[in-house]
Amino acid sequence: MLEAQGDSPAAQEALEKLCRTYWRPIYGFLRRQGFGQQEAEDLTQGFFALFLERRDLSAVRKEKGRLRSYLLSALKHFLADERRRAMAIKRGKGERLIPLEALRSDEWMDMEPADPLTAERIYERRWAATVLDHALNLLKDEYAAAANAALFDSLTQLLTDEPGAPSRAEIAAQFGMTENAIAQAFHRFRQRYQKLLRQEIAHTVATPGDVDDELRQLIAVLRA
Repeated sequence: MLEAQGDSPAAQEALEKLCRTYWRPIYGFLRRQGFGQQEAEDLTQGFFALFLERRDLSAVRKEKGRLRSYLLSALKHFLADERRRAMAIKRGKGERLIPLEALRSDEWMDMEPADPLTAERIYERRWAATVLDHALNLLKDEYAAAANAALFDSLTQLLTDEPGAPSRAEIAAQFGMTENAIAQAFHRFRQRYQKLLRQEIAHTVATPGDVDDELRQLIAVLRA
């Protein structure tokens, strides 16, 4: 996260990368809060526009150096400010607020209720999935650069226990390799994936010492 501080082009690029990483988690949180697709997109864009404008990464330390926690807290403040601003505009126009009785209509009852706890879980899951995807895409690029794109696709299927996934023996036969060679290739694949994952997480914490704690949090989110 340190590389995103400052005014250099490299810092700006690093900061924009952080925003891309957290766009889906923020959007998912807003959708679960009950916002429609377009409104959630607009709010997400507005939130990150403000974040890029302020560039106040020093405040992340107040959230134990974790950008994940800081952004969720900042988003809640942003939403509160947006609601107050919207209310002020309505009052300024002399419009009446919707009475509570209108919220008890059948149409309202059919809507999915907002659940802050669930929204936060969705935020965490989107964060974990995005970090994993970024690391895996980096690994994919490395295999493609080494002309091993097909091997990457096959080894990726060994990461999960999904029905229908090929076995190591089947992959070995596909590439004319021994099963032991595939096992070694997969071992290297996982080691590199784990290293890239740690690097991705390192971009979102204030100090290197926070990486392990954040990695444990990611694993806990995936297991929940």
